[in-house]
Amino acid sequence: MFRTTKNSRRALRRTAIGVLALTALLVPVQSAAANKPTAQTVIELPGATSAEGIAAGRGNTFYAGDLNLGDIYRGDVRRGTAELFIDAPDGRAAVGMKADVPNNLLFVAGGATGQAYVYDTSTGDTVATYQLTAEASFINDVTLTREGAWFTNSVRPELYLVPVSRSGELGSVETLTLTGPAADIASAFNLNGIAASANGKTLIVAHSGNGALYTVDPDNGSSAVIADVSVPAVDGIVVRGNSLWAVQNQLNQVSRVALASDLSSGEVRDVITSADFETPTTAALFGNTLAVVNAKFFTPGATDFEVVLVPARN
Repeated sequence: MFRTTKNSRRALRRTAIGVLALTALLVPVQSAAANKPTAQTVIELPGATSAEGIAAGRGNTFYAGDLNLGDIYRGDVRRGTAELFIDAPDGRAAVGMKADVPNNLLFVAGGATGQAYVYDTSTGDTVATYQLTAEASFINDVTLTREGAWFTNSVRPELYLVPVSRSGELGSVETLTLTGPAADIASAFNLNGIAASANGKTLIVAHSGNGALYTVDPDNGSSAVIADVSVPAVDGIVVRGNSLWAVQNQLNQVSRVALASDLSSGEVRDVITSADFETPTTAALFGNTLAVVNAKFFTPGATDFEVVLVPARN
């Protein structure tokens, strides 16, 4: 699709949101030893000015966002194609996202806007816009449970719940104040990725500043460390069963963690790399394949953005 309506404002919006996203990456970390690159497919996001989030949809469908413009792309991991799906209104951003497939809804974190957006995946229409908080914020990622959509804030010790009924009806925002180690906001960026446990009763959050994973009780906000797991520069996370994949942006890798059944500890079992990774930020799981987004925060003048497909295990 040929786009002319947004070219004149790309640079302006890049400054407002992109700089804040980059702040999360400024803490030095040690480089990990590179593994042999795995076979992969690269799917271009045509016309994107930036990238950050990705979500698995129905079947082979994925959704990915233009961080600075808020646009949403829709693609197919089997065909290796993607195209612009939602031309977002001015002032929006697209960070982490998650698709509620049964209800045809896509939940998108709005970064420094403090907002969250809900789109209809059948039509691309905006279903709702939420101002999650009026305080300084960076709404970074989202996951789904039976209760609804949970959003992280990278600069405040809070999670936000947008209730979703079984029929897809949306409720009013609820704020959960965290206690314990996940409430640490000493770093420039703190809470980042979020996922739910296999039974949906526990939330798991990634903490970029601490390079750690924590469990959170969604009823009272108490948190605990997942011991024996170090994931420097952790960004988005994906959980399936007792396996967790942690995207480590600065290290250009994804670590697969085997979680204890009680989530008290874990062990890194695989470190997945690719020659095509350029500051990967988030991932979505399709069977035994991970679809990973390149944000290219450290690639000056980057004009092309893509999704990289890699095996979920070495």
